[in-house]
Amino acid sequence: MNVTIIHVGDFKEKYLKEAFLEYSKRISAFGKFEDVLIKEGNLPDSPQKNQIEKVLLEEGEKILEKLDPRSKKIALCVEGNGVTSEEFAGIFTASADGGFSKITFIIGSSHGLSDTVKKACDMKLSFSKMTFPHQLMRVILSEQIYRAFTIINGKKYHK
Repeated sequence: MNVTIIHVGDFKEKYLKEAFLEYSKRISAFGKFEDVLIKEGNLPDSPQKNQIEKVLLEEGEKILEKLDPRSKKIALCVEGNGVTSEEFAGIFTASADGGFSKITFIIGSSHGLSDTVKKACDMKLSFSKMTFPHQLMRVILSEQIYRAFTIINGKKYHK
């Protein structure tokens, strides 16, 4: 199974980047792993709602350009469904059984994702009702992808 993470914005903290690179390396043992950066739109410090919506649409267009129509597309968003680690691993298995050889996860900016992107996805997923910085979410997601592969392959990592 090939995995892609499309995300808006890049790491600012070195320790988050290092953690992500470690999980990226681990994931690549199970298949191709791709990390796709979308540049975050410019907003003032206290943006108006219409300014945020405009930037989300612009970021959304760039995300949609990067989506592979043959991929299972999963948007990470607060209104998505929550799953256990075992259920998350099941998404990979079910996707493969459904004819998908690739899964693409999409992480928006600190303002989220446009409705257009969410509607283009096959699934909406939430990791928690809490809010996490999108940079940290990339690390959490990569760890859970690695954990899913260890569950699927019967490795000892998952307890």
